[in-house]
Amino acid sequence: MTTDVIEVTLLGPPLAKGRPRFSKATGRTHTPERTLNYESRLAHVAAEVMANRPLLEGPLSVEVLIRMPIPESKPRKWKEAALAGTIYPTKKPDVDNFAKMLDALNLIVWSDDSQIVALHVEKIYSDKPAFVARISPKQPKGAFG
Repeated sequence: MTTDVIEVTLLGPPLAKGRPRFSKATGRTHTPERTLNYESRLAHVAAEVMANRPLLEGPLSVEVLIRMPIPESKPRKWKEAALAGTIYPTKKPDVDNFAKMLDALNLIVWSDDSQIVALHVEKIYSDKPAFVARISPKQPKGAFG
């Protein structure tokens, strides 16, 4: 197991995982095309970062930073406050739906996302929108330590 932190950054407006859709014609569910495309792009970036490294083993800690674009329609002072970190993106999509995008890293960064034993997800405004995931081996600590 490596002690290096793996950082996967997909530039551009982040996308949360879309809800599965149900087809009445076939009776099957499917993941929305937009979600599949984003997961594919995230997986591609992760594969480049891993550069033929072996899959991470053991318990993992993951931090996800969702850098949301600042709405163009907002006044200058609002935008400045958002960049300063005093205004947060409290509207949808929810942080848990962004975390679900980590499924795209299965068999690229780790064997299965069940290895994630610690997860922190945060949404902020940024003038450089992106989905950023930092993955590291979980260090032994007590709960909330």
